[in-house]
Amino acid sequence: MTSASTITAGTDTTPRKGGVVTWACAPGFPPAVIFPFTPAERMGTRNILEFQALMYRTLYYFGSDGTPNVDYAQSIGEEPVWSEDGLTVRVKVKPWKWSNGETLSAENVLFWVNLMKVKGARYGEYVPGYFPDNLTDYGKVADDEVFFTFDKVYSKHWVLYNQLSTITPLPRAWDRTDAGPANASGDLADVEAVYEYLMAQQGNIVDEGNAHRTRWADSPIWSIVSGPWRLKSYTLEGVVTFVPNEHYSGPNKPYLDEFRQVPTFSDEEQYEMLKAGPDAENGIQVGYLPLSFATEPAVDPVVGGPNPLTEYTMFPQSAFCIRYISLNFNNPTVVGKMFAQTYIRQALQSSLDQDTAVRDIYQGYAYRQNGPVPMYPKTEYVSPRQREGAWPLPFSPENAKALLEANGWDTSVTPAVCVRPGTGPGEAGAGIPAGTKLSILLRYVEGRPALTRVMENFRDAAAEAGIELRLEEVYGSILVAEDGPCEPTATTPCTWEMCCWNGGWAYHHPTGEILFSTKAGGNFGFYTDPKADELIQRTVTSDDLDVLYEYQDYIANEVPVIFTPNFPIRLFEVANTLGGFGPINPYGMINPENWYYRD
Repeated sequence: MTSASTITAGTDTTPRKGGVVTWACAPGFPPAVIFPFTPAERMGTRNILEFQALMYRTLYYFGSDGTPNVDYAQSIGEEPVWSEDGLTVRVKVKPWKWSNGETLSAENVLFWVNLMKVKGARYGEYVPGYFPDNLTDYGKVADDEVFFTFDKVYSKHWVLYNQLSTITPLPRAWDRTDAGPANASGDLADVEAVYEYLMAQQGNIVDEGNAHRTRWADSPIWSIVSGPWRLKSYTLEGVVTFVPNEHYSGPNKPYLDEFRQVPTFSDEEQYEMLKAGPDAENGIQVGYLPLSFATEPAVDPVVGGPNPLTEYTMFPQSAFCIRYISLNFNNPTVVGKMFAQTYIRQALQSSLDQDTAVRDIYQGYAYRQNGPVPMYPKTEYVSPRQREGAWPLPFSPENAKALLEANGWDTSVTPAVCVRPGTGPGEAGAGIPAGTKLSILLRYVEGRPALTRVMENFRDAAAEAGIELRLEEVYGSILVAEDGPCEPTATTPCTWEMCCWNGGWAYHHPTGEILFSTKAGGNFGFYTDPKADELIQRTVTSDDLDVLYEYQDYIANEVPVIFTPNFPIRLFEVANTLGGFGPINPYGMINPENWYYRD
C-alpha cells in the first residue's frame, strides 16, 4: 500500500508541459454560479473554490504555501499600507492583465466595493455593519491604488483577512447593462441595473437545468478572466472543462493543456472510478477517497492512514473550517420557537456522539469540533478550555433528557410532549403550546454513506432523550437551494427545519461575524443574540486572544448550530504520475496550474 505520509514523493522530478487531468468531484454540487458575487444560498466550496477562483482571482490570495497566511506573490493586491492613526488603509493593485488586454486597476476594485455597498444583502459574505458599511470614505488614490477609511480602529489582521479578503476585482467590460456601458465603478446609481444585467447573464441560480451555463464559456462577459484558467465548456450533465488563460499575468502559469471536472453521484461511484485506475478508459487522475472506504484507521487526521489505492497518492486537505448542522430560527411554525430555546439546542448537541463517529465511522480521519473555531490546523486561536478537550455539552442522552424534563417536557414518550407551556422557570418557552411534540425534520445531503451513519446515530440517541428526528436524504444542490437563508413570506414560506450539507464554513480569521452576527450573509439560520453580537464586535477591534476565547466559549455553550465531527475537506487521491500537488491549501483552494505530468 501507498502510505498517506508519502505526499511529497516525486516533487524533485522535471515537470512536463501538456496533458489533460480529469478530476471526479464530490456528489451533489455542480457549479451553479459563475458571477463571483455569490449569494448566500450558493456559497460553497464547489462554486467558489473549485470553480470561480480558477478564473477570477480575489484581491488577496491565501494559503498557497500550506499555511493559513496571505500569499502576496499570488495576490492582485500589494501588501496594505496603513495610516498612522490606524483608520485608513491603502492598497496598490498590480498591473496584471485581464484576458481581454485590460489592465487591472483601482476601478476594478471599486466596482466590487460599490456592488457590496448597494447589493450587499445578496452577497454571501456580507455582514450588516461591517465592510463596506464600516467605511466613512473610500475611493481611488491613483489608477492603480485605492483607499479605505474605517469608522474606528479595527484589528489590522482582521481587516486584511476578513474584510479586504472579500473583494474580487471585476473587469471594466462587465460594467454594463443591456443598453451599453455603465459606470457602476464610479456611480452607485448605476449599480442596481449592472447587477441585474450580470445576474441575467448567468441564468437562474436555483434551476438545476440552467441552460445558460452551456453558454458561459463563449459569453463576452464570463470569458474575460484574471486567473490562470478560462472556461472551455460546461455541459448540462455537469462536466466542466478549463483551459489555460494565455494572458494570465500572475505567477505559476499552467503546465496542463486542459483540466476537466466530472460529476459523481455517490461515494460508491467515486470509489469504483478510482479502483479502475488513472489509465482506465475515462480514468480519473484526481479524486477523493470517501471516508467510508478507508480500510484502516488514521493515526492522525492531518496525515491520514494507509491508502487502499496503490496507483494514487493520498493528500488529506485539512482546511481551516468548522462543520455543523444549521437550524432555521426563522421557521414560522412552532419549530422556530423551539430553536429559540437554548436548552433545546443544548439537548440536540448533547445527543450527537462525535467521539464514536470519529473513531468508528470516520476511521480516525475526523476529530471532534468543540465550538466555532477550527481545531485543525492547530493555531493559538482555539481557547484553552476547548484546546484541552473541555466541552460544555458532552455526548449524553441522559443529560439531554434531563434538560427537556426540567423545561416542561414529558419525555416518557418519543417525541416528547410539552406539558408545561409558558415563559417562567421550568416552562417550555415562548410560543410553544401545551401538547406540542418535539419532532424535527433533519434533511441531509445524499450519496455520503458515512454522513448517513452519523445522522442515523444522531436520530437514535436523540430518541433516547425524547427528540424525534425525521431524516430525509436530498440531492446536495437542491438541498442548499431549498434550505438556505430565508425570511417567511407568501412566496417563500421558509419552513425548513434542520439542514446538513456535510460541510460548514472555511475561515480566514475565525472571529465569527460572518456566521453568527445578526443577519450576516453566512448566518444561514438567522440566529440572533445581542450578547453574541457584542462579543463578536469586540473580537474585530482587538488582537487580544482572551477576547476571541470569550466569544468562542460563549458560542460553544449557546449552540446556534449543532457542531458535528470535522474532517479533511477532501482526502485527495492523486495519480502517482502527477506532480506539483502540494503543499495542500488549508483554506480549501485548489491550484491545478501547479499540476504536471512527470517525465
